[in-house]
Amino acid sequence: MKLIRFGEKGKEKPGVILHGKRLDCSEKFVDWNREFFESNGLQRLQEFLQKEGKNLPEIEASVRHGACIARPGMIMCIGLNYSEHAEESNMEIPKEPIIFGKATNTLNGPYDDVAIPLHADKTDYEVELGVVLSKDVYGLKNEEEAEAAIAGYCLVNDLSERTFQLEKGGQWIKGKSCPGFSPVGPFLATADELGDLDSLKMTLAVNGELRQDGNTSYMIFRPAFLVYYLSQFMLLEAGDLISTGTPSGVALGMDPPLYLKQGDVVELSIDGLGSQKQLMV
Repeated sequence: MKLIRFGEKGKEKPGVILHGKRLDCSEKFVDWNREFFESNGLQRLQEFLQKEGKNLPEIEASVRHGACIARPGMIMCIGLNYSEHAEESNMEIPKEPIIFGKATNTLNGPYDDVAIPLHADKTDYEVELGVVLSKDVYGLKNEEEAEAAIAGYCLVNDLSERTFQLEKGGQWIKGKSCPGFSPVGPFLATADELGDLDSLKMTLAVNGELRQDGNTSYMIFRPAFLVYYLSQFMLLEAGDLISTGTPSGVALGMDPPLYLKQGDVVELSIDGLGSQKQLMV
C-alpha cells in the first residue's frame, strides 16, 4: 500500500495511492498517526481497500501533498551512515550508529517551499531513506523483531543548517530543527510494497545539477538493525520516524561548498518511493 496525506498544512487528511490515483480515506480513518499504527491500522486499511477501494473519491490534482505521516512523537536521525559521506565530512566511519534527534515540528510536505533560516548561510540538503514504526518497541531481542515493527518506508530530505550544527557547539539538533527542515513523502510505502531495500538508487539535484547519486547498498547500518539498536536505549513509538542517513555529495563536502540559497530548486528521489521538489525561499 501507499499511504498519503493531503490538504492544507495542519489540516491534512489521510488517503492512499491506488492504481495511480490519489484517493480520499478520511471518511473511514482519522489520520496516519500513532493511534492508527498501534491499533493494527495497516491491516484494517488493507481490508477496507479490498472491499471499498474502488468507491473512494479521487483527490483533485491541485490539492496539496502533505507529509505522508502525521506529526510523529519522535524524529530520530542517523549520522554518517554511508561510508563515502563519512569520508567527505572528514570523519571516521562509525563503529556504532551516531544518533541525534530532530524537532517534530520540522515535518513538511514533499513539494512545500523551505525557508532558509535567519542569520545563516550554510543550508544543506540530504536525501535519506525514512523508516516508520508500526508499533511501540523497547528492548528488542533481534533484528527479526525489529523488521516486524516497521510499517514502511518513505523519502526524506534531512535539511541541515551547518552554521548552527557545526559552528555553535553542543548537539547537532539545533542545525536540524529549523522550520520546514523535514520534507517527508510523497507517500509511505508499506514493507511489502517496497520489497528489497538493499539496492535502491538515491539521487538529489540542485537547479538540475546532480549532486547526490547513491544507493542504499552502501549503508553501514541497515534499517532493521537501526530499529533494534535504538530500542536498546529508548522507547520507540508507533508512527515514529527514523531517517537513516545520506550518501555522499552534500554541499558541506564540496570544495568550495555550494550551500543552498534563495531561489534554488532541490529535487530528490529514491527508487520505489517517488520524488520531491522544494523551492528555497
